[in-house]
Amino acid sequence: MTARKLTGIVHRLLQLVFLGLVITHALLDLGYPWWWNFGPLALAQAVLIVGRRRWSGAPDSPRAAREPVEVVPPVTGRWSALNSPADRTPSHGTHAYGQTFAIDVVAEPEPGARPCFRMLWPLARRNSAFPAFGAPLLAVADATVVRATDAQRDHLSRTSLPALLYLTFLEEAVRALFGVKRIVGNHVVLDLGEGTYAMYAHVQRGSLAVREGDRVRAGQTLARCGNSGNSTEPHLHFQLMDGPDPDTARGIPFTWRGIGVPRNREIFEAPATASQPT
Repeated sequence: MTARKLTGIVHRLLQLVFLGLVITHALLDLGYPWWWNFGPLALAQAVLIVGRRRWSGAPDSPRAAREPVEVVPPVTGRWSALNSPADRTPSHGTHAYGQTFAIDVVAEPEPGARPCFRMLWPLARRNSAFPAFGAPLLAVADATVVRATDAQRDHLSRTSLPALLYLTFLEEAVRALFGVKRIVGNHVVLDLGEGTYAMYAHVQRGSLAVREGDRVRAGQTLARCGNSGNSTEPHLHFQLMDGPDPDTARGIPFTWRGIGVPRNREIFEAPATASQPT
């Protein structure tokens, strides 16, 4: 077990200890001030900060500084970029899970086709309301499938203010306690060679078209876009990293052939490849 993996396990265990103490203190008189319960939580944060910076993709890491890897786009059609590394890194506010240079994309086949964010109502929407749901996800290069899972359910959208607060302050924390698989949801990881791996997160349940060990060609359909894991709406979270395990990998910058790296809110058109007919 690597030191980076151990960091994540210790962090989650300390969080569980904190929750156990809080629940126990609420039920029993333990004879010490309630604020002592926050000791394990503070220690967990210290472990995370020190461990992640030292082992899991600190910005001064030599691997994180490598040149962008050019690959073909993982989708086809008209899409919009969110949380793009073209605007900031780390693009999602953290180097954890190898997502320093990650990007989210949502399908925008035409203006207004994608439901917009609402303050109060509807609280959530069905996945079928979003054009990204069920869209094919394509291999970005000739590669080998090293991880492929699609057993987690696709939950409803979190596209209202109450639902977003629930996701941010409760659901996300609970998912983090159970590890990276509950964060990325159903996912596929490809080995592109030369120490580069591509991850597709939030894959639709039951949509896998490949298995671990399969060789795939650029443009081949791997699975379909879903809304599993720590996700607000059906979309693809895509990233390159230097290892197959996002819990220990560092992010690698990418560029999509013919497109580059779309900026936040930028609409881009990804053409079909030879392996993905129109």
